[in-house]
Amino acid sequence: MTDNNSTNAAVTQTSQASHSAASNKKTKKPGSKRATAAIILALLVAGSVVAYEQYQYTQNQKTIGKLSAQVTQLQNNINQQLQDNKQQFQKDSQHLIHKVGTNSEQQQKSIKSLQLALADIKGRSPNDWLLAEADYLTKMAGRKLFLEHDIESATQLMQSADQRIAALNDPSLVSLRKSMAEDITQLKSLPIIDRDGLIINLISLQTEIDKLPLANSLLPKEEKKQDIAVSEDINDWQDNLLTSVKDFTGHFITFRTRDGNATPLLSPEQHFYFKENMKAKLEGAIKGVNVENNDIYQASLQAALDWSNKYFNQHSLKVQKFEQALRQLKEKNITVNYPVKLKSQKPLTDVISDRLRRSVTVVGKGDK
Repeated sequence: MTDNNSTNAAVTQTSQASHSAASNKKTKKPGSKRATAAIILALLVAGSVVAYEQYQYTQNQKTIGKLSAQVTQLQNNINQQLQDNKQQFQKDSQHLIHKVGTNSEQQQKSIKSLQLALADIKGRSPNDWLLAEADYLTKMAGRKLFLEHDIESATQLMQSADQRIAALNDPSLVSLRKSMAEDITQLKSLPIIDRDGLIINLISLQTEIDKLPLANSLLPKEEKKQDIAVSEDINDWQDNLLTSVKDFTGHFITFRTRDGNATPLLSPEQHFYFKENMKAKLEGAIKGVNVENNDIYQASLQAALDWSNKYFNQHSLKVQKFEQALRQLKEKNITVNYPVKLKSQKPLTDVISDRLRRSVTVVGKGDK
């Protein structure tokens, strides 16, 4: 409306200017050209203003149209997003409700199972726990015996299990106690090998090897010669003369006869290898103790003893003590015949199955 009013005003002004110009033309001819130029200039300015206003109006309408389209698109996007969020929220709500319901049912079942288990525990005798402890101790004794070969610990565990059974004072368990007594007697009859003590002694002998003196070159003993005396018989003058000559020359040159092989001296390099081999033999004996292999143990000690007699100085007190210690260790027998299984394990398991494991069946029915 503003643009139309301004356009009408401009046209009115232009008409008025035209009328005034015509009147002036009639009155004043000399200034008619200037008036005409002014009118034309005014018309051009008015036309430019009208064209600019029309252009601005058109651009504003286009901008408004674009903004309206963007607002519409944005509103549609917001509505679609709200619809998607609403659907997702409904799905999540339904899933959560279902999950809560499932967990609630499971908790109800668990509560019922616990209630049944508690009712069963209340109905049982408290002494039944002693059977469970005896079963645990017996199994631990078996592990100690068969896996670690620890006879002392296995015996103590079996005695503790027998004390638990005795505390029940149940006549029906007499056969079980008899089996446990046989196991305890069998364990006590097994020889107890001090493996740690044997290994410590062998390691101590290993450290002594470098301190032992080696033997010098050994020669066999010379044969003793019988002194031949000069006879008083004159007929033996030739023999007496020969004997006198030999006795006389014996003060200058001596001949000795020895039978046997001479043991030569070892070189410094051989000294080192020999002592390292001695240590390796004792290390083999230590391995035999760890695996309880009496053959390896005895063979290693015998080889070390033979080498010591052959290459160490037998007159040295250290060597004598060393060999004495080897002989004492060689007298030890590390072989132990362990039982295949404990006799009381199966009867005790049967008793546990009858008395203590009924609760497992009750709880399983409660879960169903």
